Parts: sequence; structure tokens; C-alpha cells
Amino acid sequence: MANEIGAAENSQGYKTPLVQRVYQQLWTKISAGDYELGQKLPGEHELASQFLVSRPIVREALGRLREEGLIYSRRGAGSFVKVRSQNRPLGFAPVETIADIQRCYEFRLTIEPDHAYCAALRRNQAALDAIAVALDLLHDATEAHRHREDADFAFHFAIAEATNNHYYVSSMQALKDHISVGMKFHGVSLMGPQSGLAGVFSEHQAIFEAIRDRDAEKAKTEMRDHLAGSRERVFEGKELDLSL
Repeated sequence: MANEIGAAENSQGYKTPLVQRVYQQLWTKISAGDYELGQKLPGEHELASQFLVSRPIVREALGRLREEGLIYSRRGAGSFVKVRSQNRPLGFAPVETIADIQRCYEFRLTIEPDHAYCAALRRNQAALDAIAVALDLLHDATEAHRHREDADFAFHFAIAEATNNHYYVSSMQALKDHISVGMKFHGVSLMGPQSGLAGVFSEHQAIFEAIRDRDAEKAKTEMRDHLAGSRERVFEGKELDLSL
């Protein structure tokens, strides 16, 4: 937590990765209409818990939204949506079929290995810490013989943020619900007499270590292998023919 506070209070202010992540996600929710005009946002404590960051991080992100005129604050009452952003976030049609899950994996395989590659080259300590927080949650879930889709997505999203490329971040945010569906199926595939949870955690750990070590090519390979393995486990090697 001390690292998060320090990151928020350095000379770069709200441009630090953790603040940028909270800002981006709140901006996306406001733009998408998840928070309506005039609606009160959750309090700092609730947002900090939701985004797995400290309250100073949330405070910085809310400050940026106020500066941009998206929200306003009432003393003692909280923050409220002032206008809806005119810049609509990227969106995708909802997952409706098993084929859509396969398509989502296919798309992720075209972008997320590059996320890992760029993250290894560009990450700073705050970005690495955010990935580590999600990895710790995955470790605790694995120890409890559980699969946590929220921690799994947080891990992949933190890697996208570490690229310092908002196009990657926006794409992952838009894909969140789609990815979560695939992760639920993946979680089911890992349970049973011969649990695959430990092996999948090792895959996540290998990605983290490559990014930590700034080994971009290894990070890219580990991410590609992880996603391909996940797809293999979900479909049991029996992918659908998507030919027209």
C-alpha cells in the first residue's frame, strides 16, 4: 500500500499507472452509461476496494475526472456524474454462443502476447506491483482450490496497463464481460479429481517473472502459450470450424 501512495504522490501525479487505471475504468463506466447523469459515484473506500488500490489513488483519479468536467463533488455528499463523455468507448456485441467464446480467445491471442511484450519493456515498479497484487490473489485462490475470474482478469488487465498504451487498455475494458465468460468455462475445466489450478497459476507466474525481468520475447511467448493452453482446456482440443 505504501508503494501505491508513493506512486500517486510523485511528480507525475495522476499520470501514474495505478491512477490511470482507476481513471480509465471510471471514465469508461461513465461513457457507457453505467453511471447515469447526476448519479452519485461509490465512495472512495468502496472504489478502493473495487479496484484493489489505496484511497489516495482513487482520490487522484476522481480529481482528474473533476478537472475534465465529467464529475462534480458536494462537500460531505460525495462525487456525482456531471456530463457523459462524448467519446464513446470501444464496444463489442455480447457473447451469445460457444463460437463467440472461441472467437474471443482467437482475438486475445492476437493482442495479449503483445501486451506482455510491451509491458516487459515499459513497465515501472508501480505497474509491476499492480500485476503482483493480482498474482497474489490468484495464488490465494489456488491454495483454496478455487478459480477467481475477477483476479484472473485483473492480472491480464494490469499487464495491458503496463504497456502505457490506452488502446490496449480500452480494448481489454471493452472485452471484460466477454473474457469473463471464457474464464468461467476455463475455471470449470480446471476443477475435478486432477485439478489444473496449480499448473495455470504457474503459467501466470511465468508471465509475471518474464515481465519483471524485462524479457519481452519470453513474456510474449509465455502469454501466447497460456492463452492457447486455456483455449485447449476449455474446448478439450475440439475447436469449432469457423469457416464461412
